[in-house]
Amino acid sequence: MFTYKQLEALYWIAELNGFAAAARKLNTTQSAISKRVQELESSLGAPLFDRAQRNAKLSERGAEVLHLAKRLLEQRDAAVEQLSNPAVISRRVRIGVTELTAITWLPRFVRLLRKNYPKIVVEPDVDASVNLRDRLLADEMDLIIVPEVVAQPRLAKLHLGTVQLVWMCKPGLLPTSRLVSQDELAATTILTQGGTSGTAILFEPWLRPLALAQARTINSNNMLALIGFTVAGIGVSYLPRACLQPLIDRRALAVLKTSPALPLVNYVALYRSGGQSSLMSSIANLAQEVCDFSKLFQTSAFDAKDPTDLGVALFGGVGAAKSRGRTSAR
Repeated sequence: MFTYKQLEALYWIAELNGFAAAARKLNTTQSAISKRVQELESSLGAPLFDRAQRNAKLSERGAEVLHLAKRLLEQRDAAVEQLSNPAVISRRVRIGVTELTAITWLPRFVRLLRKNYPKIVVEPDVDASVNLRDRLLADEMDLIIVPEVVAQPRLAKLHLGTVQLVWMCKPGLLPTSRLVSQDELAATTILTQGGTSGTAILFEPWLRPLALAQARTINSNNMLALIGFTVAGIGVSYLPRACLQPLIDRRALAVLKTSPALPLVNYVALYRSGGQSSLMSSIANLAQEVCDFSKLFQTSAFDAKDPTDLGVALFGGVGAAKSRGRTSAR
């Protein structure tokens, strides 16, 4: 048997008239090129170069093999070019995201993915970070977008963006003009994401103190539910500041100051190394291109409008309507 590396060595030696030039072309050493030729000669059972000549002169058998090598290398290059063309890639791509991505930039990502790979069937799924990672490892997902805290060394990783989560509550529930202690937070109902959430894992050291551990809690992996509970005054929760800024501006939510502040959440695209890693790497780069956690429910049509309207319609309720009335009264 022979390999493409061996055929490449033979081709470039003949093309560039020397082993050293072929090594430079293939970004390797001259000894590596010599070894490839020796392996090819051993496999074919015949010398490919006339060792009596000072220059790299092909033997009669070598010239025959070179003719075949050119054809095989051309066919390989044509196949690689065709398969790397996004328009001809046809397969199912299973993409897992957490809810924050789903309610911000996922629609834009899917649209861009379909534009670049029109024959791909995109299957997005929303789940908790740990569940998504386990499903990726079990080959039930092709690529996932999650907080970096759940990443593993054997998974390829691309950084996408950073999110700031802060403690929030209904205005008036806790003071916003000064630092709020953990004891004060613990005296309310703590609204948290479940233990399989990446943010819950990241924030666990912050939440570890006994006062918070004994506080009344409501756990939910549904971020929309947590936002709704917080707007309704049921308790306090850590929520993404940037995309909820319209609700803060309209006094549906209030930001609490704490010390220390919650750590920033780094989001990454994770995928398995292997046969499809080149395609998944390209898809991860597309995710990096459109990653934007600053606005809710991003679509190309909606982005042209006031991004506060949909958020207020979903979460603003009576408080937002009153705030809008006060603003217009001024």
